[in-house]
Amino acid sequence: AGYSTNSVAQQTFANILALRNSTSYYENYGKNSDGWAKSPIFVNLDRPIFELSGKKFCVVGLGTIGLEIAKIAQAFGCDVCYYSTSGNNLNPNYKKVNFDEALKCDIISIHAPLNENTKNLFDANALNQLKDGAMLVNSGRGGIIDEEKIAQIIDEREIYFVTDVLEKEPIRADHPLLKVKNKDRLMITPHIAWASVEARKKLIELSAKNIEDFIKGSKSSLFEKFDVRADKKPELNFAPGDRVSHKKFGEGTIT
Repeated sequence: AGYSTNSVAQQTFANILALRNSTSYYENYGKNSDGWAKSPIFVNLDRPIFELSGKKFCVVGLGTIGLEIAKIAQAFGCDVCYYSTSGNNLNPNYKKVNFDEALKCDIISIHAPLNENTKNLFDANALNQLKDGAMLVNSGRGGIIDEEKIAQIIDEREIYFVTDVLEKEPIRADHPLLKVKNKDRLMITPHIAWASVEARKKLIELSAKNIEDFIKGSKSSLFEKFDVRADKKPELNFAPGDRVSHKKFGEGTIT
């Protein structure tokens, strides 16, 4: 469903920019009374800030979300290309590259499902081929990247890693990423990219619509993959105007 496309795209770039701009460091410096307040000059340049403009940006998985990522990256002035994990995706608007070419890009943003083509795609061999200064971003699925190896490489080379997903969630207390020393090269968010207020509202409204369609005997997008018997409708007492709620997702209305 496309309910989360905007949310994932926004959070992906929020994370990228936070790391590229050293936002956490400068925010803390600015708000700390022992920081900017005691600076002898008007500016602090202790941490580098890198522009996105002119960088080679590769989208891994050019689906609905991947296309939105490509569009935004292009708006930032990036040289955008894509790698198709299935090999079947052809898009004339962006350059298609092979995996070796993808590994040479400045920023690699993953928006692919976990399947036989993507499982451990970024293994130790692939991660070793990343260029110095490269940023690897995962807003797709855990299991696509060798998490132990990326944790190691962050401390060995100038490699930046942003992830919203892990192979096992929540993150375990002894995870290698929690032991990384160069934390300014790492950003981990707890699988929140999909979960904007607006996306959750769309999701619950879509769920309500699916229930309504099911009650009416039609196969909505939620049920189209299943063999739903029209003569076995559930005994649910929803009516137009009824509110359907979820403690995390929010509310929607049966129309």
